[in-house]
Amino acid sequence: MDQDMVVLARVKLLSANRRVVRGAEGLWIYRLLTQVEPEVYGSKLAYVLVEASTSPLVRELPERRLALLDEAVTVAKALGTANPYRAKMLARALAARQRELEGRTAN
Repeated sequence: MDQDMVVLARVKLLSANRRVVRGAEGLWIYRLLTQVEPEVYGSKLAYVLVEASTSPLVRELPERRLALLDEAVTVAKALGTANPYRAKMLARALAARQRELEGRTAN
């Protein structure tokens, strides 16, 4: 792991002055920091992944939407059972994934 990148991600996170950093920057930050501290940043990564799956940038890319949701489910499942956000983030990711799959069969 490149420690300079970890420090940069932490600086961006602190300078954002928001509870959750969204969009491409949030994905980058949380993906990187989840590798270092999964219990601290994993729930935020799952949250941002689900949010990213609804972005206009992936509206016409169903496989990309599903990949984001699959990643969110995987990240949420990897959180320890003692993590206070695990159940909420896992339920959110699974529900979004289910809606995505149901939307495919409806079309």
